[in-house]
Amino acid sequence: MKDRNITNYMLSLFSLIRLSFLLHTLLFTAFYANGKTQNSSSVRTELVLSDTVTEQSWWNVTHYRIAVTPDYRQKSISGENHIAFLAKHAGASLQVDLQQPMKITRVVWNNRDVLFKRKTEGAYIIIFPKVIKAGEKHTIIIQFEGKPREALNPPVDNGWIWTKDEKGRPWISVACEGSGASIWLPCKDVLADEPDNGMSFDITVPDTLVAVANGRLKRRISNNGTATYTWVVKSPINSYNIVPYVGHYVTWHKQYAGLNKVLDCDFWVLDYNLNRGKEHFKQTDTMLRAFEYWLGPYPFYADSYKLVEAPLPGMEHQSAVAYGNGFQNGYRGKDFISGTGWGLKWDFMLVHESGHEWFGNSITAATYGDTWIHEGFTKYLETLYTDFVFGREAGNEYALGTWKRIKNDSPILGTNTSDKYYKGSAMLHTIRQLVGDSVFRGWLHEINRKFYHQVINTGQILKLLNGYTKKDFSKVFAQYLQTTKIPVLEYYFQAGKLHYRWWGCVDGFDMPLKISFDPSNVTVINPTTEWQTLTVTNATGRLMVDRNFLIKVTEVTAGN
Repeated sequence: MKDRNITNYMLSLFSLIRLSFLLHTLLFTAFYANGKTQNSSSVRTELVLSDTVTEQSWWNVTHYRIAVTPDYRQKSISGENHIAFLAKHAGASLQVDLQQPMKITRVVWNNRDVLFKRKTEGAYIIIFPKVIKAGEKHTIIIQFEGKPREALNPPVDNGWIWTKDEKGRPWISVACEGSGASIWLPCKDVLADEPDNGMSFDITVPDTLVAVANGRLKRRISNNGTATYTWVVKSPINSYNIVPYVGHYVTWHKQYAGLNKVLDCDFWVLDYNLNRGKEHFKQTDTMLRAFEYWLGPYPFYADSYKLVEAPLPGMEHQSAVAYGNGFQNGYRGKDFISGTGWGLKWDFMLVHESGHEWFGNSITAATYGDTWIHEGFTKYLETLYTDFVFGREAGNEYALGTWKRIKNDSPILGTNTSDKYYKGSAMLHTIRQLVGDSVFRGWLHEINRKFYHQVINTGQILKLLNGYTKKDFSKVFAQYLQTTKIPVLEYYFQAGKLHYRWWGCVDGFDMPLKISFDPSNVTVINPTTEWQTLTVTNATGRLMVDRNFLIKVTEVTAGN
């Protein structure tokens, strides 16, 4: 994902270059995935973007088997990745992403070494001795080593984190959203292709340390002063979510009675934070209840829910959510996100980053320019959580408090503006006013049912919204996602009538709006970009507009 440290995320140069190649695939494209809930041997139908390089478009990742050994003193790593893939079309050369200064040292296929060469600073080409035919399944073993980029201020900085805990002992992790996992791991580093059948992850560390990762712990093997921890993920997983945590961890287990029966919940904290963690993480139950109510079942029952103390503020690492908020409410004890005080009633990092399990991890945007799907929805989950626990008005106050952070500096689609959080969330809040809570909640459930474990785009979200509500929100999406303009309701009173229209909007903008002249008598009007009238009995009175719509209201002179 996401608010990470609440300041804007800055993508690395590599990510920006990659983003520039993706922009023309944005907006309401015609790609519609039809993948279903997966089992351990399935292959999903995934989006193939028109600008995917030839060496990556012909094959589909089905599984990663990763092994890595970090060297804390040298700040280096070595390892290998067994990449299983299915050939969708015939091909003889394959691109694997790995950014400098990391390097590939060997590639093995069918028990033989194969040729490879660096293509760019961020990618290698692997050359097979024969053409691989469509429909064939293969595995390549890639060995790699090097000193990966170091993150000095994660997650704003991407890279490996080599730090110390409060007792001066090694504490290691990775932050790579933005740069991509290829900052350290040879992989197919595109959002649109996740390993369909998950991954396994072996982490070898000194036996005085504990290694935690995504999914479920399958075994720990000791060998000559080292310990290898094997973690297994059954679900598809974003490559930037594949993350190790290494430190002096202790853990406890709890079962949550959820919509899909028993959800295993595990909590990993540094040993001296055990008591604080056990008390503070009781909020997890409330979070799960709230989100399962609004969204449907937690999407990774097979892989469990895990919260891991981390040397960064927070990150949505799938089934191993990174937590570094100091066991306190708000963001580091403050509510400068909303400024309403409601944000001090709950732990921002626990709630926000866990919300990404639904939006970002289970439902993944096909391109970085579409990641408002991750950020806008998850930002709005903060409002829905507040609403669930403290009531509708509390949720509304929290939502409106976050709107002060909207910049309108760039359109949301195709850019990395922070408006994908706040304005994306505000658009969802506005839509909720138009359809009502029951329909809005039903739509969220349908999104998570239909797009479960899929890679999607904005067009699919819009199509489902229109179909579910039997209303056309195309102009609403275009206005809020494709422009920097906030709709303006212009109005004036004349001869016992209210005259009104939308101004500064995309052509054909026609969003309904709730207004009143008496708080006890709300009326829904249907402004367009053309002037309309409404006969009123209190034409000289004060026009009141529902504040839960992200709009501006301006009284103008008659005839203008």
